[in-house]
Amino acid sequence: MDPLSDVLSLLKPRSYISAGLDAGGEWSLGFPAHEGIKFNAVMRGACWLSVEGDPETVRLVEGDCFLLTRGRPFVLASDPSLDPADSQPVYEAARHGIATCNGGGDFFLVGGRFAFSGDHASMLFGALPPIVRVRKASNQATVLRWSLELLASELRDREPGGALVTEHLAHIMLVQALRLYLANPADIGVGWFFALSNRQVGAAVSAMHADPAHRWTLGDLGRLAGMSRTTFAQKFKQLIGMTPMEYLARWRMLVAAERLRNSDETVASIAFSLGYQSEAAFSTAFKRTMASTPMQYRRGRPYTRASG
Repeated sequence: MDPLSDVLSLLKPRSYISAGLDAGGEWSLGFPAHEGIKFNAVMRGACWLSVEGDPETVRLVEGDCFLLTRGRPFVLASDPSLDPADSQPVYEAARHGIATCNGGGDFFLVGGRFAFSGDHASMLFGALPPIVRVRKASNQATVLRWSLELLASELRDREPGGALVTEHLAHIMLVQALRLYLANPADIGVGWFFALSNRQVGAAVSAMHADPAHRWTLGDLGRLAGMSRTTFAQKFKQLIGMTPMEYLARWRMLVAAERLRNSDETVASIAFSLGYQSEAAFSTAFKRTMASTPMQYRRGRPYTRASG
């Protein structure tokens, strides 16, 4: 798999599709803090979005999508000067998958929330701003628009098998939104996620993900990136915020953590499969990165073998 697929698989995102929002006239709704990542898209009309603690108020128009990455309370409104009403009663009164505010008709929003089974969502989302906006005006957004239109149809029609369809559509939309955000050079920041937009450093990251047990050296990774050791090391740290060897060690520990929690493999087996020559060396590295021993981490969420 590629690195983005690797990390999303590690985090095991679960999507929860909320009701669509159909609003009319002058309106403003306040939404509470939430776990995970919110994903929404404007299907009709326009609105203003503000997130608690962020000074920016964002104008969204038909076709725009956005991710809310920090779990903070937020407000959607036709006019940012309006005092927000509580969104909960509006959504509790939703009918056939649609919540209606002020009779509806002017504005329509669809979306939902992603929760993560893994403990390390910050690896992917920590470097992103509180609001990740993907504008409609993109030739690369065809798949995303198709997914949104199909999602809106599934919410309205409630056909048999709709829950499974919306689950898969939600995952497609998450990946497409992240791809489109990465494709905008103006949005590039510092962090693992942004390294994927750099062809040279991204090649080295892909190699580490593909074979974490390999005894990688700066020379090996630099050659894959088409750079000298020194230039590669500088570029890698500039983009990701840590050295290549620090990144490799962290990725190995994240893979190990997922297997400790979700398999019955022995600590020794996991250690050797990730390139450590002894269980003791692996345990020391794991504790340094994860702040607990492998067995303490495993006991934090007992593994249960599926029956059958």
